[in-house]
Amino acid sequence: MPDSPRKKNILGKPNGKKSNQVWIFISLIIVVFAVSIFSNSGSGVPILMNRFESMIKSNDVERVVVIQDKNFVEVYLKQEARQNAKYKTELDNKSPFSVGSGPDYVIENIDKDYFQTNYTELQKSLDENNRLRLEFDTRPSVMDFLSTWGFLILIIVFFWFMMRRMTGNTGPGGQIFNIGKSRAALFDADNKVKITFDNVAGLDEAKEEVQEIVEFLKNPSKFTKLGGKIPKGALLVGAPGTGKTLLAKAVAGEAAVPFFSLSGSDFVEMFVGVGAARVRDLFKQAKEKAPCIVFIDEIDAIGRSRGKGQMPGSNDERENTLNSLLVEMDGFATDSGVIILAATNRPDVLDSALLRPGRFDRQISIDKPDIIGREAIFKVHLAPIKVAKDIDAKKLSAQTPGFAGAEIANVCNEAALIAARKDKKAVDMEDFQDAIDRVIGGLEKKSKIISPEEKKIVAYHEAGHAVAGWFLEHADPLVKVSIVPRGVAALGYAQYLPKEQFLYQTEQLMDEMCMTLGGRAAEQIMFSKISTGALSDLERVTKLAYSIVSVYGMNEKIGNISFFDSKQNDYAFNKPYSEDTAKTIDEEVKKLVDGAYKRTIELLTDKKVQLEILAKELLEKEIIFQSDLEGLIGERPFAKQTTYQAFTENGQDKEEDTEGEAPTAETGSEEPANPETEAPVANDATEEGPSEDKSDS
Repeated sequence: MPDSPRKKNILGKPNGKKSNQVWIFISLIIVVFAVSIFSNSGSGVPILMNRFESMIKSNDVERVVVIQDKNFVEVYLKQEARQNAKYKTELDNKSPFSVGSGPDYVIENIDKDYFQTNYTELQKSLDENNRLRLEFDTRPSVMDFLSTWGFLILIIVFFWFMMRRMTGNTGPGGQIFNIGKSRAALFDADNKVKITFDNVAGLDEAKEEVQEIVEFLKNPSKFTKLGGKIPKGALLVGAPGTGKTLLAKAVAGEAAVPFFSLSGSDFVEMFVGVGAARVRDLFKQAKEKAPCIVFIDEIDAIGRSRGKGQMPGSNDERENTLNSLLVEMDGFATDSGVIILAATNRPDVLDSALLRPGRFDRQISIDKPDIIGREAIFKVHLAPIKVAKDIDAKKLSAQTPGFAGAEIANVCNEAALIAARKDKKAVDMEDFQDAIDRVIGGLEKKSKIISPEEKKIVAYHEAGHAVAGWFLEHADPLVKVSIVPRGVAALGYAQYLPKEQFLYQTEQLMDEMCMTLGGRAAEQIMFSKISTGALSDLERVTKLAYSIVSVYGMNEKIGNISFFDSKQNDYAFNKPYSEDTAKTIDEEVKKLVDGAYKRTIELLTDKKVQLEILAKELLEKEIIFQSDLEGLIGERPFAKQTTYQAFTENGQDKEEDTEGEAPTAETGSEEPANPETEAPVANDATEEGPSEDKSDS
């Protein structure tokens, strides 16, 4: 494919490396000439006083110049003398910078008075026709130049360089007058993006929305003939890694119209008014290219709610930029043919005026993919990888619940790197399992030395999680449990496959709480002691218990009341309830956790034999899977299929298999969604204190 033509500046010269090379070349020329001009010792051949006297007596000298401020004498020969053999060889080897104008010979480091005395005596011995008068002159130095005009020139060059750096080399030469120019990258027919909608998987609904925008620009009459108007903007909202920017790139690749791409931080500058000026310049360029699409990534950098966190009487440059954006999007002069796409993972901090219809008419939610979406994403990322025949995208998608598109891409890349490290010809299932472990739990710490006592505690801790989850009806079934140290502080972890659902009932949350406390309960039963390994477990249980009592309204004493406000400030210190209610909430939370712990103790005491079998197997193999669990302690005493079984064996019931993994987003609280990995065991207390678990996904 032929390269796109190089863009040119207003002078018609190509931008880029060539202009930089020209500047470097010019600078070198200036330095060379400065050195030749301001050389302290001239550019002639150095000689001694005796040689000079012989030249005078031979009548070969035309001029003698005494440099008063440098203590050297310049000697110029006659034209016919230069052709003399005794001078010609020396003069031909002189510095190339002095040809034609410089002295032929110089007497260096000689006292001026001493030279004049000797020269006077020498002239007396010559005929009157051969006598030469001394000439006196001065030579400017670099310091003399810098002390006058040179210093001013250096200051001008310095400020020019700094302004060029601050303005990002925008415009011709990056002058200060172009600081208000937009930094948007333009993608058009000459500079196309190669990513298309075929590269975007698992986002069917979002693709349908943006495809309609692209089609509207390509064929507007299809919609306008029924009275419809072109939408002003679409806001892509979703967690990090879900594919918002990738979807925007696909729009750029699919659209047959100009596409402007920039980040919200590109409007921010140290000078007042620059952000608003860049917004106006951006829309000016967009109007000239209409119909077109403008994409602003991370728009929360300039779109935060106005008036929050501002000092009284202060001037907020970000608010000025936002005001300019609001006016340009739907102000008095309505634009036609310019559509704004924006992406953010923090829609809660955006200004309400930015979100109203007429500015962003559509808010497209891009959630983490479900099990069907993950399968499609795996197929996209597995295409360029040389995989073994046993690789099944369905199995991989079922084993990675809660993974976003970026995490799935990371798993595929890690698997390829692991296989290459082992000199394999293809990437097999074992490599993908190791890659999933690497993403969930962190890097395997092969060099970490664990005492037998600690390893035993870790084994029983993880076995407690596994057994509790295996014999609780609403708990997530185990997939794999490991006591291999990973990450910063994780000495082991258990991986589960949660059912993908939106709504959780009280029984499900209570079973989840009991399973999380299974590790500490197992330590209490087997050793009559507890360790710091349950730190992340307790943190998770505490958040879940407070959500049950004060957010979801699932406590009888508190009642159907939720104290969560999705629009409250993150830094608000006031509580929407009294001290008496706070005391009641704390009491109910403690009662809830104590009841769950007591129930877990009773369950694991009843299943103590299975707990010991599983812990001993872990100590021997370090890693066991669900199939091993069935052989050791029997099948799960519940007939209901797991998500993994339903998807991989049947794969037809979409109503059950395509639900999300988190509870409803109505509360916005700490989600009690079942993560795919139970809390790993944190390290025992060291000189740094107990470490928090890092491997929950």
